[in-house]
Amino acid sequence: MKKLLFSLSLFASSFSFAQSFTVTLKTPSYKEGIAFLCYHMGKNLNIEDSTAVNNMGVAVFTGKRTLPGGIYSIVFPGKRLTADFFIDKEQNIEIEADSADLSNMKVKGSKENLLFQEYQKTVVAIGTRMQTERMAYTYSQTKKDSLLHEENYTRINKELNQYRDSIINNLPQSLMAVFLNAMKDPEVLYKNPKNLKDSIDNYNYYKAHYWDGITFMDDRIIRTPFFLPKLERYYREIMPQAPDSIIKDLDYKLLLARTSPEMYKFLLNWFTDEYINPRYMGQDAVFVHLFEKYHSKGVSSWLNEKQMETISRRAYMQMSNLIGVKAANMEMVDSTGKMKALYDQPADYMLLVFWDPTCGHCKEELPKLDSIYRASWKKHGVKIYAVLSENDKKKEWVNYIKDHNIGEWIHVYETKEMENAVAEAKKASFKQLFDVIQTPTLLLLDNEKRIIGKKLGWQQLNELLETKWSNKK
Repeated sequence: MKKLLFSLSLFASSFSFAQSFTVTLKTPSYKEGIAFLCYHMGKNLNIEDSTAVNNMGVAVFTGKRTLPGGIYSIVFPGKRLTADFFIDKEQNIEIEADSADLSNMKVKGSKENLLFQEYQKTVVAIGTRMQTERMAYTYSQTKKDSLLHEENYTRINKELNQYRDSIINNLPQSLMAVFLNAMKDPEVLYKNPKNLKDSIDNYNYYKAHYWDGITFMDDRIIRTPFFLPKLERYYREIMPQAPDSIIKDLDYKLLLARTSPEMYKFLLNWFTDEYINPRYMGQDAVFVHLFEKYHSKGVSSWLNEKQMETISRRAYMQMSNLIGVKAANMEMVDSTGKMKALYDQPADYMLLVFWDPTCGHCKEELPKLDSIYRASWKKHGVKIYAVLSENDKKKEWVNYIKDHNIGEWIHVYETKEMENAVAEAKKASFKQLFDVIQTPTLLLLDNEKRIIGKKLGWQQLNELLETKWSNKK
C-alpha cells in the first residue's frame, strides 16, 4: 500500500494576521517572466507567491499577511536558478541579485540576512582552506607532510566549529543560531570505543543529546531543509523500533509542540505518514495510537474529508489485528458446507492464510508454504487455516486445492449468505478484522490465538517459528 503522501506544506500553511509583507526583487538579468517566492519545507521548495518581472527587472511580492520565519528562496524566471535568504520578524525586504553572480546577492531590510551573508562568506573562505589541506594531504609524498596537512585540516575544521558555536552562543535567538543547531550533530563520549559498554554509553549519550539546542516550540525550524532529515534519521535509525518506545517519544514531542501550531501540524502529519504503512512489524500500533489519541479527538482539523476518511479506515482495519491481540474468531465452512470455526481448531501455532486462487502472487507463494509446512512446521504442531478471500471463486478454489495437493490445510470460505448476514448486522468483515488488502496475507497465532506475527513472507515466518522453538528448548 502506498503512503498517504501528505503534503507537509499543505497542512503547514501560514496564518493570517492584520499585517503585511513585501519582498522586492531587483534583477537586471531579466526584463520579463514569472518569478516565484518559495519557502523550504521538508525536502521541497513550496510556492508562497508568484509575480511578473517588469521591463525594469523588478518583481514585487506582497500580501496582507505575515510570512512565518524560515529560509525562503527566489526562483528566477525559467525555474533554473534559485537564491536563498531569511525571513523572520522583518517583513519588508529588498533583494538585488544578478543571476550571473548570485554569490554577491544583496539583501536589505533584514539583520538576519546580514548575518546569513556574513556566515556564507566565512564558511566559503574556511571551506576553501580545508579543501586545500585535503588535496595537499592526498598528494603528500612523505609521512611528515601527511601528518602536517592532517593537523592543519583538523585545526581549520575546529576553527569552523568554533565560529558556528560563537553564533549559537552570542546570538541564540537568531535564525542563524536556530538553523546551525538543526545541522549540528552531537559528539560521542568515546571516539574509539574499546568494549560493548563504551558503545552502549556512546549510543545513550548521542540519543540523549540529539536534539540539544533545538526547541519544538519554534515554528521557524520547519521551514528549512535541515529539520526533516534530522527527524527522519532520529526515528528510523536512532530510536529503538519498539512501538511503545516510539509512542512515548512522539507523544512528548507533540506535547512540546502544542504552543507552536505549524510545528504541531508538521509533526503529526509526518508521524501519521511514517507509521500508516510502517517499516517494521508491530509498528502499526503507533499509527493506531495516533488515530485514537489525536485524529479521532478532532485535533487534526486541517485534514480534508478524504484524508480523514483514509486515516480512519486504516486505523479501524488495524485495531483488531495488532501484535499481541487475540485474533477474532472466524466461523466459516469448508467446501462441503461443514462449519470449521477458527477457535475450534487447536494448534501450538496457527498460520492464517488469506488467498485467492487466481492471484499470481498466491500461485507463487502457496506451494512454498506447503513445502516448508510438510518439511518442518507440521511436526512442530503448526496448522494452516486458509481462507478464500473472494467467495465468488469457489470453483477455482476447489480445483487449486486438488491440483496442488494442499488438502491437509484447513480450507474455509465465507458463503454469500454469511457475508450478507455480517453486513446486515453491521459487523466488521473478516477483511476488516484481519486487514486483508492484498493476497496472500499471512498472520501467525500462538496456542491462545494471539497474533504473534503478521504481513510476513514464508521465510520470515520460518525464522520466527525457529526462534520460538529454540527459545522453548
